[in-house]
Amino acid sequence: MRGKAADRPASVSSPRSFTRRRNGLWSRRSACSRPAVARDVARYAGAVSGAGESITIRLATAADAVAIAEIYNREVMQSTATFDLVPRTIEQQQEWLAARSGAFAAIVAVDETRRVVGFASLSPYKERAAYRTTVEDSVYVHQDVTGRGIGKALLGRLVEVARESGFHSMIGRIEASGDASRALHASCGFELVGIERDVGRKFNRWLSVAVMQLML
Repeated sequence: MRGKAADRPASVSSPRSFTRRRNGLWSRRSACSRPAVARDVARYAGAVSGAGESITIRLATAADAVAIAEIYNREVMQSTATFDLVPRTIEQQQEWLAARSGAFAAIVAVDETRRVVGFASLSPYKERAAYRTTVEDSVYVHQDVTGRGIGKALLGRLVEVARESGFHSMIGRIEASGDASRALHASCGFELVGIERDVGRKFNRWLSVAVMQLML
């Protein structure tokens, strides 16, 4: 899968605090900021310790390079979530972060121990100038904490970031058998607009790509 994020971090610890902090994590009502999403994030908030542990969404910094590389490289080696075949070095991850600024900033999800448990970013959809109003999203969650609403929180924030930055269209390109990722995007209002068939090859098999789009 593939921003200017909020100026201040946003924490979610309960449905009540979620509503109170909408100007942080959910500054505008997007397809991902419905009550169901608030409940998903709140369930995660209490699921780890049973004491209302919160997840914070903030801008990624250079200090996050090691944690981001760990999450990403695990997907490179074990899944088809990315079509990369070679893990990133820390230097390459630092370069990737250095290139993420302004409208194309990266964001991270951090738990109460300050551990990065997921990251996401917006990237240019295509290089040619006529595509500049369309953006592509990336969302990755640490495999140890999947299914707890973190991906939805990250993607929801990216939708807001894209709107705040003035983009017109948002694209998710997902390996076609990635049902969880496709469901995540659908829950945030993305619609399937096409399948690119057998465009990649990894783990000795052909891979297709589902293209999902959200009009902002």
